[in-house]
Amino acid sequence: MKIVLWHGYLLGGTGSNVYTRSLARAFGHLGHEVVVICQDPHPEEYDLGGARVIRPNIGPLLPVFVLDHYKGVEARLLSDLTVTERARVVDANAAALRAELPADLVLVNHVLLGAAVGAAAGTPYVVKAHGSELEYAMRGNPELCEWARKCLLSARAVIAGSAHIVSVLREVLGAGLHLDRVLTIPPGVDVEALRPRPRTEALTALVTESRRDAPNPPDRHDPRRPDDGNAERLAAIFADDTPTVLYVGKLSREKGVHLLLEALRGLDARAVIVGFGPERRALEQAAEGRVLFTGALEHRHLAQLWPLAAVSVTPSVFPEAFGMVAAEAAACGSPPLVARHSGLAEVAAGLAEEYPALRRDLTAFAPGDAGDLAAKLRTLLALSPDERAELGRAARRAAVRLWSWERIAARLLAAGATASG
Repeated sequence: MKIVLWHGYLLGGTGSNVYTRSLARAFGHLGHEVVVICQDPHPEEYDLGGARVIRPNIGPLLPVFVLDHYKGVEARLLSDLTVTERARVVDANAAALRAELPADLVLVNHVLLGAAVGAAAGTPYVVKAHGSELEYAMRGNPELCEWARKCLLSARAVIAGSAHIVSVLREVLGAGLHLDRVLTIPPGVDVEALRPRPRTEALTALVTESRRDAPNPPDRHDPRRPDDGNAERLAAIFADDTPTVLYVGKLSREKGVHLLLEALRGLDARAVIVGFGPERRALEQAAEGRVLFTGALEHRHLAQLWPLAAVSVTPSVFPEAFGMVAAEAAACGSPPLVARHSGLAEVAAGLAEEYPALRRDLTAFAPGDAGDLAAKLRTLLALSPDERAELGRAARRAAVRLWSWERIAARLLAAGATASG
């Protein structure tokens, strides 16, 4: 089968970028011909499972939902673009998509601009709603919502990663024919690459991967790359068996890292904070005790780091479409602890199905409550190594059963076929 994945953004980082890379790789491993249409200038840097990559010429303009710095492009909020600017971007992408037809499955990312590109291409398509476009661009913007409703009428199916995103779609767009083909299919996890590893093996591999990192000196620091000196600093912080609490994600207020730092005060634990974002300096100033900030890391690092973590915390204070990072930690046998809301609560529920009955409350904490987070961390860290290993095995079972990419890819193919019937 030929599968075309449209993604109007870059391939590095998190969220929908990881979704696109992983789905391309999963479809490729299943033997399909895969084409990825995106705006990444260096797709060769990523494992896409042999997918062919097309980069439409849309000029320097990159429509985004949250402003950030992207080298070589002019990032502007989708809501700030004129109708003419939007049409130019959509038309260029639709032309690139049409050039790859016929295809057995066309999957476009984000309600906007994905559904607009699919509709303009004039081909049957499935659209994946990720949440960021709904919350940051469309909510409260009647003109964008009306555009989205019209475009979605031509979609074969609308894929939501969680029941939370289904509810957000209805809140933002309202009920109607545009949402009569919504299916809930979560994102996936590469359960082969992300798996439990013995401590010595994982630490050795983590240090080795960190030594491969290109220089990133303070005077020319790129926040989207690993910090200089990570190999030595990671080796030092993991030199003893003190339990480690891990955070992986963006360093922005809505991700709740400040709550984690508050909860860690007084606990006999160290923490590793992975990511980049506007709050990094403030968070470093607020951190107490043994807390290591690494900068951004890639999955080649994280596949070794997660198995070293006694607990992996996702403390977001803003709704999340799905707890991808928590699911990936689970695949590595690191018990996740997430804020009990939105898509994160659904991940916690999946984990709890595999946990021993007396430990099921250790999958989540009350949203925004640093005290409850501290209490749950204290309980988890007080468990014996064998008890934590038991939770890690349960988390791994949940990841394999619910979120393996091969399982998710097969469900997406079936969704496209069912919707087309």
